[in-house]
Amino acid sequence: MLQVKNIEKYYGNKNNVTKALDRISFDVADAEFTAIMGASGSGKTTLLNCISTIDTVSAGDILLDGENIAELPAAKLAQFRREKLGFVFQDFNLLDTLTIEENIGLALFINHRNADEVKNQVGRIAQKLEIDGVLDKFPYQVSGGQKQRAACARAIVAGQSLVLADEPTGALDSKASKNLLEILTKMNRDMGATILMVTHDAYSASYAGRILFLKDGRIFNELLRGERTRSVFYHEILDVLALLGGDVSDVI
Repeated sequence: MLQVKNIEKYYGNKNNVTKALDRISFDVADAEFTAIMGASGSGKTTLLNCISTIDTVSAGDILLDGENIAELPAAKLAQFRREKLGFVFQDFNLLDTLTIEENIGLALFINHRNADEVKNQVGRIAQKLEIDGVLDKFPYQVSGGQKQRAACARAIVAGQSLVLADEPTGALDSKASKNLLEILTKMNRDMGATILMVTHDAYSASYAGRILFLKDGRIFNELLRGERTRSVFYHEILDVLALLGGDVSDVI
């Protein structure tokens, strides 16, 4: 599904160059839930920005469904994002003037799908995420958990290939964080969503099936959860974070 091949990212000019990404390579399989971890400045957000086409690589290739993102002309980037990428934001980014149904189906309307198709597709996703009873309500009329589910539904409703989440629990309390992570897990396990999540939080990362750890713009280590419990996986994550250096409490 996603292939990242020897990508590099430089900032600055010839007199003062910063290398944010240093020959990073990895693949993400279809229906995989992968987390990216690392301390501040490790390159994890830069990496996600390059994959999401918000930023461009200085060298290397990023392929999604066999299409090289790095070679897409500017005119096609917006269409590529709508059709291939789903985003889960910290603050949900729902539009207050649209109903929950309209918020979820917005990408479909932008892609010129007919009204019946949009309604049916939104209804199917909403039912799976248990928000079909609030589709006619506005964001201010529903709970925080229902907003979370609506934001997640929007990220996959158009059949997007990859869901990107940048610190999705960063602005949430512990209960809301747990709810969102369980929604992402349901999307991955029950609905086949491929998820790439950047996080500094070991608890959040423990919900993923695989973790890539970045240090100084390079992949430092990798963990696969396999059949281990989430609790065991969580403590293994802490061990790797300790190896990364610094006070573990600063990055969890």
